[in-house]
Amino acid sequence: MPRLKSSKEIIKILEVNGFHFVSQKGSHGKFNKEGLKIIVIVPMNKREIPIGTLMSIIRQSKLDRVIFD
Repeated sequence: MPRLKSSKEIIKILEVNGFHFVSQKGSHGKFNKEGLKIIVIVPMNKREIPIGTLMSIIRQSKLDRVIFD
């Protein structure tokens, strides 16, 4: 199971893996991947993201869980 990460760390991982910031509504940012119809919603606060939310981001991004360790 991945350790808890901040939103900045998650965003950096997504950007390294080809995701780009699209928009923000309230405290949530929307990221998509070029060429694929994958949209990932990430809370934009600076504290640690709960494990359930992190697992949801991993499922939405279709990236390997190991990348987030």
